[in-house]
Amino acid sequence: MNCGLWALIKEDWIANGKDWTKPGFRAVAVYRYGVWRMRIKPKFLRAPFSMLYRMLYRRVRNVYSIELPYSARVGRRLIIEHQGAIVIHGNAQLGDDCIVRQGVTIGNRYMDRPTESPVLGDRVNIGAGAKLLGLIKVGNDATIGANAVVLHDVDANTAVVGIPAKPIGNHKPQPQVVYT
Repeated sequence: MNCGLWALIKEDWIANGKDWTKPGFRAVAVYRYGVWRMRIKPKFLRAPFSMLYRMLYRRVRNVYSIELPYSARVGRRLIIEHQGAIVIHGNAQLGDDCIVRQGVTIGNRYMDRPTESPVLGDRVNIGAGAKLLGLIKVGNDATIGANAVVLHDVDANTAVVGIPAKPIGNHKPQPQVVYT
């Protein structure tokens, strides 16, 4: 991402309906701050920023129940629709314009492979309660149904539902709403 911290936060704010009180927006803003502070060299200059980040991260995690560590790779304009029981693995990758709802887990599948986590394309729409587990790839414009458990790759423009998740067919991506 070539944008600065404030430009990214402004994009996220606009994508979240220009509502700075939304817990999802706050979680993403803290994430962006956490990524930004890692650019500060040397470590002793970064230390006060890291202390503030850890405080803000824990507040978002404990109050809103949204776990989004700075080590995850998150594209632009992430929308976290609702708060509660959201866990995103530190090695997960999310593309631009993704939507995550409450109760979603994007994490590892096996205890003996703790670094394996999902890679999501752009405009992936994840329903409430869905679980995406392991080293899987989810293509652009895919839709993950509510409470689906995704254990295998999902092709672009495909909707999946069920436990384990199975495709229900290709679909046309919905036009993205652009807030100005």
